[in-house]
Amino acid sequence: MIHHLGGSPGEPFSGRNHDWLFHPGIKTVLHPVSDLATAKAVYAALLGVPPQTDGSYYVGFEAEGQHIGLVPGGGPQGMTSPVGYWHVPDIEAKLAEVTAAGATVGEPAHDVGGGRLVATVTDPDGNVLGLLQDR
Repeated sequence: MIHHLGGSPGEPFSGRNHDWLFHPGIKTVLHPVSDLATAKAVYAALLGVPPQTDGSYYVGFEAEGQHIGLVPGGGPQGMTSPVGYWHVPDIEAKLAEVTAAGATVGEPAHDVGGGRLVATVTDPDGNVLGLLQDR
């Protein structure tokens, strides 16, 4: 099924009336990996760029406006599957909003360095959703 992106149905994509393209959204996806060196080589080949951050605890790539992170062993948060992070202007306000709507906090907001705050919530079906705020 093709979802209509704006304008009139059947009208070619013109780029107008697409404010959603400029709003924060999922820009960061973290992947738990068991073999960091091998995963780093695979993602570098896939993305066509070397990692921007390359440590024993985390490898991060910037490609086409997306940040792709590799987390050895799922990190201290125990990730077992990829987690998409919504970039938000106020992480505490968004946490309050989504928990009031029925999500539960998995990982409270905390600073991971460089003024970046992250948190996770779980939706009623057990899906983990990430929130990220750059200060």
